[in-house]
Amino acid sequence: MLARVPGWESVSVVVPVFNAEATLDELVERIEATLVGTPFEIVLVNDGSVDGSWRRIVELAAAHPSVRGLELSRNFGQHNALLAGVRAARGDVIVTLDDDLQHPPEEIPKLLTQLGTGVDLVYGTPAVRQHKPWRNLSAHLVRVGLKSAAGAEFAASVSPFRAFFADLRHAFESFAGPYVSVDVLLSWATTRVGAVEVDHAERAVGASTYSFGKLVSLALTMLTGFSTRPLRVASLVGLAATAFGLLTLVYVIVRFVIDGNPVPGFPFLASMIAIFAGAQLFALGIIGEYIGRMHVRIMSQPAYVVRREVGADGSEHR
Repeated sequence: MLARVPGWESVSVVVPVFNAEATLDELVERIEATLVGTPFEIVLVNDGSVDGSWRRIVELAAAHPSVRGLELSRNFGQHNALLAGVRAARGDVIVTLDDDLQHPPEEIPKLLTQLGTGVDLVYGTPAVRQHKPWRNLSAHLVRVGLKSAAGAEFAASVSPFRAFFADLRHAFESFAGPYVSVDVLLSWATTRVGAVEVDHAERAVGASTYSFGKLVSLALTMLTGFSTRPLRVASLVGLAATAFGLLTLVYVIVRFVIDGNPVPGFPFLASMIAIFAGAQLFALGIIGEYIGRMHVRIMSQPAYVVRREVGADGSEHR
């Protein structure tokens, strides 16, 4: 039996599911074996899978009293599905992990034990990440974006394997919009963050659906959706270009006074124009990212839409 600490009595394990029909049975069995003796539930959020994942979730909910399922109306993205599951969870503590079994459910007690040491949020940080080099590089870019949006204490240990007190949801209960980063939202609620080293297994079935482009897009979402730092960078680039232009003007005037003629050559003029044009386009691009995200949020596009829910008794609710 898992030893509980003051502050929580029950656990909700939230798993975003995408084309994971082959791993769901083992995932549920291993979670149940790990949390035996502890009040818990497993919330499986089907994020627009095109295989038989939802059918399998319905069957698991009928066979396992601990399992609940949410089906989203389409694929919204991992963090959007996580947000749906976090909001639907009923436990005092919420644990999140992926559906590919790379985060062993047997490591959940390590995270829950850490919650009793004065922290509100615990990340399970792999000792060795079982990813390809391109995935590690793109994950590093995501941590850079998270560091800008949430702070270094989050970025250093961030992982999809998390445990946190359910009360943290109050900090983002009114959040709306299609661009979601669960880690940034959690940073709004607490700075008491811990980390514990956990095992990281090879992917059990198939290949990751996270491409380099998707991870870079996630990093860009963190930077421009939850931080103003890129605007400051654009301002600094513009300031640097202006300073360079002024220094060049001084150089041209001094050459004219000393030599009696200006600096000759079309290449010099062309390079100056290119520098200023590049700085302007860079700044406009960053501003455009912010305007685009503001436009989408003004349209009130939802972070997710739940099509139906299946309860522990296997009955469906729309």
